[in-house]
Amino acid sequence: MGKATRESYGMALVELGYENENIVVLDADLSKSTKTNDFKNKFKDRFFNVGIAEQNLMGMAAGLSNVGNIPFASTFAVFATGRAFEIIRNSICYPNMNVKIAATHAGITVGEDGGSHQSIEDIALMNSLPNMTVIVPADHTEAMQAVKAAAAYDGPVYLRFGRCNTDDIFDANYKFEIGKGVEVAPGNDVAIIATGMMVQKAIEASKALLEQGIGARVINISTIKPIDREIILKAARETKGIVTAEEHSIIGGLGSVVSTVVTSECPTIVKMVGINDIFGQSGTPNELMVKYGLTSESIINKVKEILA
Repeated sequence: MGKATRESYGMALVELGYENENIVVLDADLSKSTKTNDFKNKFKDRFFNVGIAEQNLMGMAAGLSNVGNIPFASTFAVFATGRAFEIIRNSICYPNMNVKIAATHAGITVGEDGGSHQSIEDIALMNSLPNMTVIVPADHTEAMQAVKAAAAYDGPVYLRFGRCNTDDIFDANYKFEIGKGVEVAPGNDVAIIATGMMVQKAIEASKALLEQGIGARVINISTIKPIDREIILKAARETKGIVTAEEHSIIGGLGSVVSTVVTSECPTIVKMVGINDIFGQSGTPNELMVKYGLTSESIINKVKEILA
């Protein structure tokens, strides 16, 4: 079992802190949970706790970027995108400020905190904003590299991290690139396009399907915006259909974006595994993943629907 991507985020911040004195970190009184605590302990003069004031968090980040800093603004995903949406829109994206929004505790795997804290619409919100780049790492290695790529990128970036541990998918040879998807398993019968922690579920489904003689290509899409149109269209042309998998609402997330890509250039069947227009509830992460159908079994069933 690997690390939670929020832990990877905290580790990457410390490395960036030593590499670039322009990196500053802001948090909304959640530094122990968002894992910005280590940066705070090592770079006290470059860390700002704004308190429980998420709109102020984003406004301060915009101001700091305006004088040459590279700010990482951190809080839970539901607060970052919900409470502070208007500030992100008008103070960060509209003037195209160099701000990195690092949102942790995304999706229903927040678990026992319940539906009020389970952000299942954050990707849709951030996707809707011009100038915003949206990144959802699948494991520790990708998360570390994504944070560093975001720091090097000039413009607003939304980074989505999880609370729970994720299995290691990539090794030290992996190279993350903003806007590029990666094929992690071959297959020409169907394509499974997944993001975040659902990439591991897609890999599990592909292995089980292979035992049944079905070749399911698995594609990791870690950059939701800008989406890798080329890898999606290639999958649409070379397989009988696509299954998308995400720990997010099927409205406005990966499934919606993939559908938009294929309908415009290469129409094919798209089946979605995700949250079906409903709020979460309290429970353990595993219980909730099963209840809401975010499992390898659900992916397998959608694949068989396509092949039927």
